Amino acid sequence: MQPLIDLREVSFKRGRTEILNNVSFKVEPGENWVLLGPNGAGKTTLARLVEARDYPTSGSVSVLGVDTSGEDATYIASRVGVASQETRDRVSGADTAADIVLAAGWGQTVQFGEEYEDADRQRANDLLAALGVGNLADRRFSTLSEGERQRVSIARALMPDPEIVILDEPTAGLDLGARETLVLALSEIMAGRNAPSVLLITHEIEEIAPGFTHAALIVGGEVMKAGPISEVLTSEDLSEAFGLPLEVTHEDERWWARAR
Repeated sequence: MQPLIDLREVSFKRGRTEILNNVSFKVEPGENWVLLGPNGAGKTTLARLVEARDYPTSGSVSVLGVDTSGEDATYIASRVGVASQETRDRVSGADTAADIVLAAGWGQTVQFGEEYEDADRQRANDLLAALGVGNLADRRFSTLSEGERQRVSIARALMPDPEIVILDEPTAGLDLGARETLVLALSEIMAGRNAPSVLLITHEIEEIAPGFTHAALIVGGEVMKAGPISEVLTSEDLSEAFGLPLEVTHEDERWWARAR
């Protein structure tokens, strides 16, 4: 069975600045990955490569068995759902939350007169409800709080029933209650039948929901360590990655870190 995501010796430069250097790892079917590392480590750039919004300077990126450099981004968008600050910035603030989620069924950020079936509208409403914002379906996106926009964005990423979902710092801007609601929702999504594989990009291990199986530590544009999550999220490795003595614990299926 082919990997869902396969990065081979990937490097990426923007101008003269090298952002990623010789990155290689695979996401196999049934795996859910966390990309963890300090700000500026290159995590979001990796997500853009998988989404086919950028292409590697060298090396190759394969998604669902297809080299992304040879595919139109719309094709990738129909199979890979993405929730990030960039995707939120691309939607129209005048559209309602439900309309923004519906449009994603066509791999688009806005609607262009497409006709939707009742089943599509029901799915959009169900996803919004699952993420705790069902009561906001008819509200304009521009009137929502940052945390509410985050959750609408995740519902949008799930709308096309993708095989892979990329979540780039999904709890940014959420208060404690909203964060925990989202973590529980993500855990339920990953445990569901025919659930997509999830790629979570974060620098906060507290937002890692139960259900993640693997992790990669990204530091300075390179993979410092990758593998089963319990082998990667250790006190020793996280201390090295973040340049601070840390004590990492795993209790009740949740991860925590604090300075020693």
